[in-house]
Amino acid sequence: MTSSSSTLTSPRPEADRRRWFALAIVMTAAFMDLVDVTIVNIAIPSIQRDAGASFSHIQWITAGYALAFAAGLITGGRLGDIYGRKRLFLIGIGGFTLASALCGFAANPDMLVASRILQGGMAALMVPQVLSIVHATFPAHERGKVFGLFGAVVGLGAVSGPLLGALLTEWNLFGLEWRPIFLINLPVGIAGLILGRKFITESKAPHALKLDLVGVALVTLGLLMLLYPLTRGRELGWPMWGYVSMGGALVVFAALVAYEKRKTARDGSPLVELSLFKVKSFAAGIAVQTVFGVALGIFFLVWTLYMQFGLGWRPLRAGLTGVPFSIAVSMAAGLSVQKLTPRFGRKVLQAGALIMALGVLLYIWESERYGMSIASWQMALPLVVMGVGMGLIVAPLTDAILSEVPREHSGSASGLINTVMQMGNALGLGLVSVVFFGTMSDHLPAAEVGPAFADAFQHALGWVAAVMTAIFLLMFALPKRPAQHVEGAESAEAAPAEEPELVG
Repeated sequence: MTSSSSTLTSPRPEADRRRWFALAIVMTAAFMDLVDVTIVNIAIPSIQRDAGASFSHIQWITAGYALAFAAGLITGGRLGDIYGRKRLFLIGIGGFTLASALCGFAANPDMLVASRILQGGMAALMVPQVLSIVHATFPAHERGKVFGLFGAVVGLGAVSGPLLGALLTEWNLFGLEWRPIFLINLPVGIAGLILGRKFITESKAPHALKLDLVGVALVTLGLLMLLYPLTRGRELGWPMWGYVSMGGALVVFAALVAYEKRKTARDGSPLVELSLFKVKSFAAGIAVQTVFGVALGIFFLVWTLYMQFGLGWRPLRAGLTGVPFSIAVSMAAGLSVQKLTPRFGRKVLQAGALIMALGVLLYIWESERYGMSIASWQMALPLVVMGVGMGLIVAPLTDAILSEVPREHSGSASGLINTVMQMGNALGLGLVSVVFFGTMSDHLPAAEVGPAFADAFQHALGWVAAVMTAIFLLMFALPKRPAQHVEGAESAEAAPAEEPELVG
């Protein structure tokens, strides 16, 4: 390994501009993915009406994306480590754009489901590279600022999806009904592909790695065995094979761990880098991220169903109702990383969990008090409280998980972070069948539909509050102080180990 004196000097102004342009491009891609996760929910009535989609189709349009996303993320992260994060990012964003076009021009609900699954698979190639590119491009002492921006993008994307979906659905552009919610990705994706080729710096793991095909098969099989029965269980009457499949998934994951240990000893190229779980901050953060994904998976879907099917609101009103939440998440995310976490450490994340739980309980109380006459402005207070809580968690949590991860495993770690988040999200979507639809009769008179949805919403939010309490307890396993503030000196020494190649 060779290095020159220039490696340790400050980056040239041109290189500095390039990395901030690169950050803007990958953040835009991350935003596009986050919007696509939530944008569909608000258009569900339009898709049902225009495309003739059944509730089974609707379930798969939302959960199919999450399934494909979760199943492919670890593989996507490792492929970036092996073949280059820039290369995989460009393939991913190109494929995601193509899949978005197929969704927008879907001829029937079955084609839409298939296109959404393809879209999730392409997102699995694109999204892990976002955090990997950040991790490889920015030194440790700057990552706090970068992850603060990332947290703001996460918060903005999570709730901008419903608002954007509402506007596009209400406008019914060119008579296309719900289709523009997917077609809007085309100009964004094409721009990201062109600009990404110019400004993103290529990076990969410094040591030669091989793709672990057996590991890919075991991860995919285990996730599908776990998530498929949860997604379709209620629709099929919770058959015995579903329980057998979920139990078998645990056996598959145990086999994966055993195989990955042997793979590590044999050639050092496992799909899942098990040594990451020896890093306390990573292991604890992964547990928190998984459970947090469950809470978000439940909340966002039942919230949309409650407003549109329960209260009978139009898409635009439902989307606008989420604006206070979006603003609160974005502001709290930036504040948490820039000001609060460096000073108070883990307590900021724990405060976020309790604040979010408080907001959920406040929402339950208001829903019970005002019933079917509740107004959007009355929802603002609990949504702001929940948004502040989420913002305090989402940005510093990502930083805490990645801060002690070796640079050569950043792709694999990013894939794991996103996988468990999506796995938790898919678990949450599956649990909606139990905690939301499970409280209602399948054959309700029209007059009882609204109150039934309101009662189910309150019941589901009770589960969300319980999950946030569990997250608060899990956070005691996180390190008390963020590690990025003591990593800065090490990054300069580590930099020659992975000298990125500039591509003009």
